[in-house]
Amino acid sequence: MPVMQFIEAVRETLRDEMRRDERVFVMGEDVGRRGGVFRATQGLIDEFGEERVIDTPLTESAIVGVGIGAALTGMRPVCEIQFADFIWPAMNQIISEAARMRYRSNGDWFVPMVIRAPFGGGVHGGLYHSQSVEAHFAHSPGLKIVVPSTPYDVRGLLRSAIRDDDPVLFFEHKGLYRAARGEVPEGDYTIPIGKADVKRDGTDITVFSYGKTLHFCLEAAEQVAHEGISAMVVDLRSLRPLDEETILRAAARTGKVLIVHEDNAFMGIGAEVAALIAERVLFELDAPVMRLCGPEIPAMPYSAPLEKAYMLSPEKVAAKMRELAAF
Repeated sequence: MPVMQFIEAVRETLRDEMRRDERVFVMGEDVGRRGGVFRATQGLIDEFGEERVIDTPLTESAIVGVGIGAALTGMRPVCEIQFADFIWPAMNQIISEAARMRYRSNGDWFVPMVIRAPFGGGVHGGLYHSQSVEAHFAHSPGLKIVVPSTPYDVRGLLRSAIRDDDPVLFFEHKGLYRAARGEVPEGDYTIPIGKADVKRDGTDITVFSYGKTLHFCLEAAEQVAHEGISAMVVDLRSLRPLDEETILRAAARTGKVLIVHEDNAFMGIGAEVAALIAERVLFELDAPVMRLCGPEIPAMPYSAPLEKAYMLSPEKVAAKMRELAAF
């Protein structure tokens, strides 16, 4: 099987879907000749032209608003928000219009649109280029929230997102763009939105994560394995809908649960996963559900030492795994 970088998986999936369906087009700031700030759309304009690879003004509310309008008329737009940090001006369009269109029209209208947004820190981007925004949107019914962690998952999940009849927010951790590589099958495969994936089996503790921290968890699991701790690592992949069946089964299998994400803990994705486990499989647990998340401060520091202190790491995750295993 061919090996791809994460960013290549994004680009080639967009290319495949644009070839497959003439209704698919991409729009966003600098997505044309420049190929996007991370080069996710590099070269697409040469094949599909300016009518399907559309450079927009620096106006996120307009990018999403135009996307909603196009989706309502039968197109399948893929809107790129240059950094997830810039998505706030479009929040009203996303939540008040895209998320609610099917409900408010009693199913007569729907919004088949994807919004791609690079998120996360650890790349020296400072407070306006490092935010984790996924929990803000996962709270809203009507949206699907996807966070892939491998090139394989990017290919399968982005195809599913583009072919979905409802709005999908597709968050890509920018720290994985060129750091994550992996085999991807040839051919037109999809991964259903709403399905988690057990990336590593284990019997002593269960760890849930997504995005870049999923890789930290896998590295940490290898570290603690040498100490006799067997860690199961589950990639949530889809934050809304959550794969409740896989989460509950994995939690009950080991009885000890750790949830890891880069976003801060308060009202985050981990809180929802912890509540689900407490409500449904409490008596299967042997320890309190633990979380390891970003610190409770307003933004990512620009200072390199402070940024390093903010970010999680395999060593931090391994230390928390040991604490949970010893409970």
